Amino acid sequence: MTNSTSGGFQPRRSFIFAPGTNPAMFPKALASGADIVCIDLEDAIAPQHKDEAREKTLKLFHEPQADDGVERMVRINCLRTRDGYADILAILDSPVPPPSIMLAKVVSPDEVASLDELFTENDVATRLQVIIETNRGLEACHEIARSSNRIDALFFGGVDMAAELRAGGDWNSLVYARARLAHAAANAGLDVIDVPYLDLNDLDGMRAEAEACANLGFSGKGSIHPKQIPILNEVFGPSEAQVAHARRVIAEFEASDSGLLVVDGKLIEKPVLRTMYRLVDVAEQIAARGG
Repeated sequence: MTNSTSGGFQPRRSFIFAPGTNPAMFPKALASGADIVCIDLEDAIAPQHKDEAREKTLKLFHEPQADDGVERMVRINCLRTRDGYADILAILDSPVPPPSIMLAKVVSPDEVASLDELFTENDVATRLQVIIETNRGLEACHEIARSSNRIDALFFGGVDMAAELRAGGDWNSLVYARARLAHAAANAGLDVIDVPYLDLNDLDGMRAEAEACANLGFSGKGSIHPKQIPILNEVFGPSEAQVAHARRVIAEFEASDSGLLVVDGKLIEKPVLRTMYRLVDVAEQIAARGG
């Protein structure tokens, strides 16, 4: 739950994709309860429809966007492909670029840093989100996470990663990849968000995987259907007890004359205090959205 462009902390408990060829699905996705809505120009779009999807998607941002707390992104094609270049050129030419783009199949810090420089030279304020879904990307994820101040979050592309590893895709086979990505995100002060759970009928299995991800330090998880979103928001969101505890810690710290604070027999150090402030901030933003 890293800083948003507005200066507070942006909840990133859940996200959902909408295909770039069907603009009518964008408002429905925005109303789904997800913290992030990402319009897809990559996997969901057949090659013959890439140009159409790009044009329709970028036109959506010509209209003023509601201040509803939902983070809007566009997943563009891999920067090492012709379609990826076309996406970037269209963004540069757009009178209203999307607020954030998701970069697919990133394998090195250089490609992110080069895009950052290009956007800076052209006064484009678009934020960057990075998907790590290859062995090369996983190996370089620490450097990638620190390659640009525009990055807010790393996303784990578990399906492509499992295919490249020739792994089964279950929790145990991908736990190292998830843990490495969580460490890279934490070092850079970024959010890290997990791959969607693909069995729509196994909500208990999705909850268990989401809870395991949260214990690793993940900020949220993707969804493939709106019915998954309430569970994800619950798992990755602060509970009432956590918020109450955080408020008490903050109140006692601000009333204390010392830099050291002990609450319930536990020493509260600065990293913990920062987490308390962030938790309360996120809880307030979620409440303002009505959950």
